[in-house]
Amino acid sequence: MAIYHLHVKVIGRKSGSSAVASAAYRSASRLRDERIDRVQDFSAKRGVVHSEVLLPENAPEQWSDRERLWNDVEAFEVRKDAQLAREVEFALPREMTQTQGIELARDFVRSEFVDQGMIADLNVHWDRAEDGSPKPHAHVMLTMRAVDENGFGPKVRDWNRTEMVERWRERWAALANERLAELDIDARIDHRSLEAQGIALEPQSQIGATAQRIEGEGIEAADRAEMHLEIARGNGERIIANPALALDAITHQQSTFTRRDMAMFAHRHSDGIDQFNEVMSAMRTSPNLVELGKDGRGEDRFTTREMIEAEQRLHRAAELMADREHHEVNDRDRAAALARAEERGLVLSGEQADALAHVTDGRDLGIVVGYAGTGKSAMLGVAREAWEATGYEVRGVALSGIAAENLEGGSGIASRTIASLEHGWGQGRDVLTARDVLVIDEAGMVGTRQMERVLSHAAEAGAKVVLVGDPRQLQAIEAGAAFRSIHERHGGAEIGEVRRQREDWQRDATRNLASGKTGNALEAYRSHDMVHAAPTREDARKNLIERWDRDRQAHPDDSRIILTHTNAEVQELNEAARERMREAGDLGEDVRVTVERGERNFASGDRVMFLQNERGLGVKNGTLGTIEQVSEQSMSVRTDDGRSVAFDLKDYDRIDHGYAATIHKAQGMTVDRTHVLATPGLDAHGSYVALSRHRDGMELHYGRDDFANQDRLVRTLSRDRAKDMASDYEQIDPARDYAERRGITFRARVAEIVRRLVPEKLRDRIDGMLDGVRSPADAVPGGNGVQRLEREGPQSAAAEDPEVSLRRARTDALVRHARAIDAILSAGDAEGKASPVQMRELTEARKAFEEVRPYGWRDAEAAYVKNPDLVRETAVGQVARAVRAVQLETEIRTDPGRNPGWRADRFVERWRKLEQTSQRQYQAGDISSYKATRAEMGNMAKSLERDPQLESILAGRKKDLGIGMESGRSLGQELAFTHGLGLGRGRGIGI
Repeated sequence: MAIYHLHVKVIGRKSGSSAVASAAYRSASRLRDERIDRVQDFSAKRGVVHSEVLLPENAPEQWSDRERLWNDVEAFEVRKDAQLAREVEFALPREMTQTQGIELARDFVRSEFVDQGMIADLNVHWDRAEDGSPKPHAHVMLTMRAVDENGFGPKVRDWNRTEMVERWRERWAALANERLAELDIDARIDHRSLEAQGIALEPQSQIGATAQRIEGEGIEAADRAEMHLEIARGNGERIIANPALALDAITHQQSTFTRRDMAMFAHRHSDGIDQFNEVMSAMRTSPNLVELGKDGRGEDRFTTREMIEAEQRLHRAAELMADREHHEVNDRDRAAALARAEERGLVLSGEQADALAHVTDGRDLGIVVGYAGTGKSAMLGVAREAWEATGYEVRGVALSGIAAENLEGGSGIASRTIASLEHGWGQGRDVLTARDVLVIDEAGMVGTRQMERVLSHAAEAGAKVVLVGDPRQLQAIEAGAAFRSIHERHGGAEIGEVRRQREDWQRDATRNLASGKTGNALEAYRSHDMVHAAPTREDARKNLIERWDRDRQAHPDDSRIILTHTNAEVQELNEAARERMREAGDLGEDVRVTVERGERNFASGDRVMFLQNERGLGVKNGTLGTIEQVSEQSMSVRTDDGRSVAFDLKDYDRIDHGYAATIHKAQGMTVDRTHVLATPGLDAHGSYVALSRHRDGMELHYGRDDFANQDRLVRTLSRDRAKDMASDYEQIDPARDYAERRGITFRARVAEIVRRLVPEKLRDRIDGMLDGVRSPADAVPGGNGVQRLEREGPQSAAAEDPEVSLRRARTDALVRHARAIDAILSAGDAEGKASPVQMRELTEARKAFEEVRPYGWRDAEAAYVKNPDLVRETAVGQVARAVRAVQLETEIRTDPGRNPGWRADRFVERWRKLEQTSQRQYQAGDISSYKATRAEMGNMAKSLERDPQLESILAGRKKDLGIGMESGRSLGQELAFTHGLGLGRGRGIGI
């Protein structure tokens, strides 16, 4: 995927560098260094695909010659420690072709450097990693002095300002994302942390070549490991200054996380145990961190305040749309659309007809959950005709280009990627109106943040949105399970009648896959001789190709695809399948071509897959076709939908063999026959997709070196890796519902509590109570005794009245805990520290409190911080006020939004802390950390524009925030103005 990387450094004599040698190395050329009378020859260096010198207006034309330019720089700078040039290195999106990447780099360099008066020596490198993946990047050497027709003038100090670096970082992300969207490429530079903080973490995958030193040349390529530690150390410093940076990065792909997740992230982004501990401490004490409770495995789970707010905005938008009914289709138009479908031979099933009625019933939010192959697109095609007949404009979007293409092909709804649509909105184009119906296909793959942006835009515009998908298929790459969460809250139409497979038993197998009964589905295929074991994966691969080749020759007119989990396996299978094609004489003469993924042989008759959306060619990422003609310069492909597509390889090289594909590429695909290679990375979601793409037949192959037996295969292919939401933890027992979706039953969890905490002599009594427990679906908070037992603890089993006993046990724990704290406060030493005996008693009291009321001691201590008098009251047995305070803290912890005053306190506390931190950083000369802290303050100020309730409460606390006078501005603007944060350039990036 595209990554963000932009690094700035100075090339100077102090470090032993030479401008001429540096330029020769970066341009892979041979230049003479006149100052030391030596030839710098790096012409053998590979990977440089573009090299040029760009001149600003009035610069002498002679400096377009690289050798002349840098020799003149060397001659002009006479100091022995002179700074000779500034270098900016940035990663190019690997999703682009070389031509597109070079054009993007030139546009960025010209607008940000050359137009500002710098001479820029631009060199684009298209290197490759050890795995063959491209690592495109650009090196730009910049002059540091003003230039005119007479030559060099004084050095321009403004170019050294840290604000310029911030501007370059921001502008590069903005320009690259704009170009990616224009090209309809499904990728973005993730610069959210840049927008929010002013500085992004450097990616440690973007490290220079292996260690090497060129003696006497003034060039030293940093050792890979040393560079890795340097970047990690810098990232650690940024996180310590602003831990929100790390928490935001962790929640990019997961809504919630554990302490282990934080530790793994801290380990990667720190240097040494001391900095690791500082990074962990910064994350754990960050005001952005929210503790949710324990998951089904007993691990504490966390999220961020930003993620909670994103989910709240998502659900507010969904609720608003679900309550509105502005897009009704009249019965006449619906009946006419059904009649036209029947004339074409399409007769909707009962479930499809119900789904049609649901999406056209007028409500602004429609939700359709359908198993794989149930004909969701066919139903949407009928709905499209009904909507259009009523006067609505129907648009379709999906996460990937191929999914959008499949939606358009199956329903006739003009479709594009979500990223492309959002880009249009950013440019003021393609905005939704109240006359629009937006269909989002494969909605289960859309992350929370992106879904929230789309639904919020639609809700504001008064448009209708129809979400279509299957929560059990492939999960969202980004954080969250937005589609599943919305469906659970609002319901919708469900289509369970599978139509894709032609045989009943195969339809049953697909239903089993959809309902989590993967073992039943595999057993059905095994009984029909469609599951094949081999001694090793290599043997399984050979067997798969053998069977694929026989099938290809026996059914030449059928469509087919080979599916597996990883790109490496895809390449192996592609090469093996192509070899069989060559042996059968079904391919023309090979032509060796260099494409984006490396060198490949292509021939007429080859199956190929397009790997990038390209509107001009009418292809998407995942489009399949067969080569008609190929040369070293161009290719003509007949796509599977019957179009002939011709292109020059210098303009489009994102193509590869298409006999095999990853399972992720296959979601939404339908073919006659599939051949699947199972590997250990699969799970229930991937296996569901892979085993449900076919109409007629599916062959599953695996090696016993990966799966010792079929039971192991079933366990692996049944693994549930469904993503969660922070809002999954809102219940009184926040882990229960989610745990039970993971297969941990309520009764089993109660039994575990009994086994672990209840005295043995009482277990039989509790076990008998379990027989009457209702299922979680029927349970209500505060319901029966066992529900209270799970929530409140085991002591209730000791009394005839469990509820009275529970209250007594919790009161005893509360009092004991308060007495332990009171003893420390009353008898602490001169420094206020507790003795070892007092700390042991507090630890035991906390443990006892935790057993009868999870999180109880934490909530109590939070209450005591706000009102210390409660400690002594509670210690002497006066517990009424303490109980109410603890209950309030519990509510705040599970839903901070319930107490705006608490949120205001946290805002002021955080603001003051950041202000003090920024002052210390400035006084210490740590400008990088100072900028990050100030940027976070700007982000806080900006956030008030989206939170009028909090802004209203804080209006009475301006003095606490350092605001001394009224200005007529909003509070966020006043904060920015008073503290010099400059919100005009984006999300709080300070100037």
